[in-house]
Amino acid sequence: MILGIVQARTGSTRLPGKVLMDLCGAPMLLRQLQRLDHCSTLDALVVATSDLARDDPLAGLLEAEGRDVFRGSEADVLDRYYRCAAARGADVVVRITGDCPLICPEVVDAVANAYLADGACDYASNIEPETYPDGLDTEVFPFRILELMWREATGDEREHVTPYVRLRPEVFRHCLVSHDPDLSWMRWTVDEPRDLEFVRRVYTCLHREGEVFGLEAILALLRKKPELLTVNQGVVRDVALKRLRAKGAGQ
Repeated sequence: MILGIVQARTGSTRLPGKVLMDLCGAPMLLRQLQRLDHCSTLDALVVATSDLARDDPLAGLLEAEGRDVFRGSEADVLDRYYRCAAARGADVVVRITGDCPLICPEVVDAVANAYLADGACDYASNIEPETYPDGLDTEVFPFRILELMWREATGDEREHVTPYVRLRPEVFRHCLVSHDPDLSWMRWTVDEPRDLEFVRRVYTCLHREGEVFGLEAILALLRKKPELLTVNQGVVRDVALKRLRAKGAGQ
């Protein structure tokens, strides 16, 4: 069973409560889940949030919408993922973060299908190297690798879930999905108010209830309205992982 796990919480530091903020008349996270519903490779989809009281409203909203919710440690996200996947009987996990309301089903499916086609892959992603816009990040790995990370990873590796495998390509077989041309300079994720403003403008132009707009539609819009790209220009991508890489290189 291929299980999509979306990690989400309300306690983000730069934009607290962002997953519940309005996006075309619905909470941002629900808009993201609606897009993921169109993935052909996912057998099930669950939101993994924290067990803290401040995430009760998030869990309640999701359950009221008929969404599957798992609750676990806020700080040890790797433990949350492992227990969620084990509880749902996952064979393969597709990891997506809850701050990506422009996630494209065809991109998620491309990474999942690359993992399945390889046959011997320990970890598949479209972020090594980064060639897709920030906000389309998708990682796929078997439950056995998740269990290994859960047993072996320490420190910051547990907060960010996959660095144990990502930073050891000499040990684990990676399957990488890239985009040509390189679009990694584009920022489609939501960490700051200007990110949310960018996403809202895209949704205002493209969103139609019950439908899903994909990667090519977003790119066509940005070619038509390049001024949108200046809304959140200059925000650095993957700061936390860059710190982890630098720490590893210094040891």
